[in-house]
Amino acid sequence: MTHPTRRALLAGLAASPLAAGAVAAGATEERILLWPGLPPGAPKALPKPKVELKSSAVGVRVRWLSGIDLPWLAVRHPEHPNGAAAIVIPGGGYRFLSWDREGEAPARWLTGLGVTVFILAYRLPGEGWAERATAPLADAQRALRLVRAHARRYAIDPARIAALGFSAGGHLAASLATRHGERLYRPMDATDRIAARPDLAALLYPVISMVESFAHVGSRDALLGPDATVEAARTASVETRVGPDMPPSFLAHGADDTQVPPANSIAMFEAIRAAGGPAALHLFEDGGHGFGLHLPETMQAAAWPQIFERFAARHGFLAARRTP
Repeated sequence: MTHPTRRALLAGLAASPLAAGAVAAGATEERILLWPGLPPGAPKALPKPKVELKSSAVGVRVRWLSGIDLPWLAVRHPEHPNGAAAIVIPGGGYRFLSWDREGEAPARWLTGLGVTVFILAYRLPGEGWAERATAPLADAQRALRLVRAHARRYAIDPARIAALGFSAGGHLAASLATRHGERLYRPMDATDRIAARPDLAALLYPVISMVESFAHVGSRDALLGPDATVEAARTASVETRVGPDMPPSFLAHGADDTQVPPANSIAMFEAIRAAGGPAALHLFEDGGHGFGLHLPETMQAAAWPQIFERFAARHGFLAARRTP
């Protein structure tokens, strides 16, 4: 197989539907390609990038991405950077990426706090990759390493890099926090000698277990395939992978979530505490699934960003807000 040049890769990326949408909106997007060439285990025919526009109303654009052929980080700069950085990982059941609600919206909130944000467009397991079960995690590891490698360029503290994940993206963020040292791909360059452990994890209505009765079957089948073995499912069950080096972890879930039961967050919280790690779990009476940052203030789960800010300040990721 002939590998395209980096210039060709960048040109192809700029021509993608997502880039076209960004240009149409009057935005200039900075992107970092994760891999110096094709990603590991690339199929002969790369998946075709696709953007589904679910809503185009003013202020509520909703896009779903799939066909992630050349995974990347979309960089969002704060007006007043404070040295913290976050990799934001959208969900979508490992079948698509909920780019706006669980990528762009969290990025706007975090940059408002002074955090430099990197939204992760990771490979989807069912799109032909040789190692489907670990392709997203390999992307997440590489992404964390790249952000840490370029800390000086982005004026960030390499010891203040968080991973925030939503739904299936929460599973990926939790997998990164627990399996950051696992070798999933052949090292490409000096970047791959850098630690991939996030310094803080935020898991929002996350998929966690792949074996328990409360497992989200759709995410499990998309990640592992419908004929996955029990051993493969156990390997991908994050609550079984928690160790003593788990970073401080914030979990939030709606008690009324009928898609990904809150038992997922409870299991993860209990595993972290059993390992002696710092963790906070917030179960809200209402919020449902996929609430992101778009709930009305009358719903209890709408308060999670402010609660997270206090947690992040307690663990040195953000500065504590001054009270009048």
